[in-house]
Amino acid sequence: MSLPVSGSASRLLSLLCGVMLLALSLGAGARELAAEIDEMVEVEVATVGLAGFGGPPVVLLREPGEREVIPIFIGPNEAGAILRGLAGERSQRPMTHDLLNDVLDGLEARLERVYVDAIVDHTFLGMLELSLPGSDDKLRIDSRPSDAIALAIQAGASIHVAPQVLEAARDIEYEGLDDQVVVALGITVAPVTDDLREALGLPDQPGVLVNDVRGPAAEAGLQPGALLLEVNGEVPETPLSYLELVRDTPVDEDARLRYWQEGEEHELEVTTDVPPREPMPRPRQDVPGIRT
Repeated sequence: MSLPVSGSASRLLSLLCGVMLLALSLGAGARELAAEIDEMVEVEVATVGLAGFGGPPVVLLREPGEREVIPIFIGPNEAGAILRGLAGERSQRPMTHDLLNDVLDGLEARLERVYVDAIVDHTFLGMLELSLPGSDDKLRIDSRPSDAIALAIQAGASIHVAPQVLEAARDIEYEGLDDQVVVALGITVAPVTDDLREALGLPDQPGVLVNDVRGPAAEAGLQPGALLLEVNGEVPETPLSYLELVRDTPVDEDARLRYWQEGEEHELEVTTDVPPREPMPRPRQDVPGIRT
C-alpha cells in the first residue's frame, strides 16, 4: 500500500524509483554476493552486547542448532536502532532507518532478505535484497550489515549469514547486557520489576517477562504479559540467561517452556528454528503536539 505524500515528496519518490529501476536494469549493485545463497544460514537477531569488556557494540545472532551466539560488530547508532526494533519501539517522527523503510514503502518495494556474506580485513560485508513492483528480478544493494539488520527488523525481512562469516565471528569475545530485551524462538523477554509484578498481577517467582511473541509460540497460546518460569527445566533469571538456555537446547529437540499466564501455569514445546518475522507496526499519526 502506498503512503500519502506531498507534491515535493512525490517527486522525490518518483526520482528514487527511477534510480532503483535503473540500478535493476544495470545489474544492481557494486558487487556480487560473496557466498552461495543456498549455503547461507538463516539467523535470529537476539540482542545487542559489547565486544570484550566495555568494547564496541555487537549484534548477537542466534544460529539454530548451535550452542553459540554469533556477534557481529556494529556502530552505536545501529545498536540503538536494533534495540528499538527488538523492543517494538518507533519514534513518532522517523529516524534514519525508519525513513528508508518509509521510502521503500512509498515505492511499493519490499525488503525481503538481508545477507551478511563476507568478512574482509576484519570488516563485515552485507547486502539488501529488494523486490520491486512489476518485476520478477531481485534488486541487491551493497550495505553495511549493521544497517541491513536494523532495516530487516523493521521490515520483517529474513537475515542470512555465510558459513565463513559464522566461523570467523565465533572467535569474537562479547558480554551481554542483562537489562535489555532479548529475542529467541520469536519470544521477546525483558526483566520483570516489582512494579510490573504488581501492575500485571504476576506471581512472586523468578523468571522473565514476555514482552512480545510471534510464530509457533504465539500459535500455541503464549501471550505478552506472561511470566516465563523455565526453559528446559532451568529458570531464566535474566533475559540473557533465557537466550543461553535456548541456545543449550539439544540439537534436533524442541525447547520446553513453562510459564505463568492469567493465573495459571502452562507448558509448551517450541521448535528452535527461526520463526518468520513480521514488519513493525507504524506509530499512530493522530497524536497532538508539535513534531520536528
